[in-house]
Amino acid sequence: MIDALSLIWTYVLPFLVVLTVLVFVHEMGHYLAARRCGVRVEVFSVGFGREIFGWNDRHGTRWKLSMIPIGGYVKMFGEMQTRSDDDEDGAGGRPGLTREEAAVAFDTKSLPQRAFIVAAGPFANFAFAIVVLAGMFMSIGQPFTPADIGTVLPDSAAERAGFEPGDLIVGIDGTTIERFEQVIRTVRLFPATSLEFVVVRDGKRIALTAVPDVVDQTDRFGNPQRIGRLGVSRAGTDMKLIRHDPFTAVWRATTETYVLTESIFSAIWQIIEGTRTTKELGGPIRIAQMSGDVWQAGVVSVLLFATVLSINLGLINLFPVPMLDGGHLLFYAIEALRGRPLGERAQDVGIRIGIGMVFALMVFATWNDLVQLRVVDFFVGLVT
Repeated sequence: MIDALSLIWTYVLPFLVVLTVLVFVHEMGHYLAARRCGVRVEVFSVGFGREIFGWNDRHGTRWKLSMIPIGGYVKMFGEMQTRSDDDEDGAGGRPGLTREEAAVAFDTKSLPQRAFIVAAGPFANFAFAIVVLAGMFMSIGQPFTPADIGTVLPDSAAERAGFEPGDLIVGIDGTTIERFEQVIRTVRLFPATSLEFVVVRDGKRIALTAVPDVVDQTDRFGNPQRIGRLGVSRAGTDMKLIRHDPFTAVWRATTETYVLTESIFSAIWQIIEGTRTTKELGGPIRIAQMSGDVWQAGVVSVLLFATVLSINLGLINLFPVPMLDGGHLLFYAIEALRGRPLGERAQDVGIRIGIGMVFALMVFATWNDLVQLRVVDFFVGLVT
């Protein structure tokens, strides 16, 4: 009983807290955009299934916390109606609605308004990441270590490329480098990939080409990773926390969010290419494990973890997969090109395919979690 309570307190509760905040932010994006476009929101739910508790606001929206605490939704009036080629647009709206109902229905809104409402959820997650990072950069400060090289390891990618102690890395593949953290992040993400470096040596800028070595390792959460290693260390061990003014903090936070998004894209593409193992894909079990670990590490670690998860949530929802927000945006793009919506049957088939794809990905990621945590080995051992 004590172990079960400890498990809930250490992993399940932190996971639910972080996930609930991110889901609330995502759905709030949809809600605010819908209200801005004059759509009536009937339900704002954190979680699915039976309602635990809730209340109605003065606009008629039911705000509620539901039994299954994974995910959430915003239900808009007229949202579930599928627009077909024969639907009527204009002031009268969809047949069967009064003029007052048509004025607040989702499916009678213009194409740009519907796209704006759908896209607002993922973009709220990106905005959340920027706000959290900007707040940290203003209050705690942004970690900063100069990208200077103190040691070049023998027989390393750096030695083969011609790096020398005292070099200052100022650019990688056309991207300006200010901090050693940027070097580490870039090199780790591109094992066995040719990278163009620019270093300053004795006051002169020198171009060097390096191919990071491939290293298989596990991170501090026990997750397998294939990373790149350059083979250099810094000249010093000093690390500063630099506080920024509000404008600079927002700019730095936006840049950091962009870089993290780009890194996620690169990692996904490497998995598609086969240069990065699919074992790195994690599901809810691994996220819960990581949530518990960072929860014990302190508030800064929790905020940074929530930032990365928020970016992931926003990005994944923009994928052009029916059922996700990106799938709806894909339908709207087709509608814009055709001049009329896809037929009801085509949209229904697309959504069914999307549900299958998302379900298959969840099963695969959960299987990865169980294998990584050796749960599968445990059950195999029971029957062999």
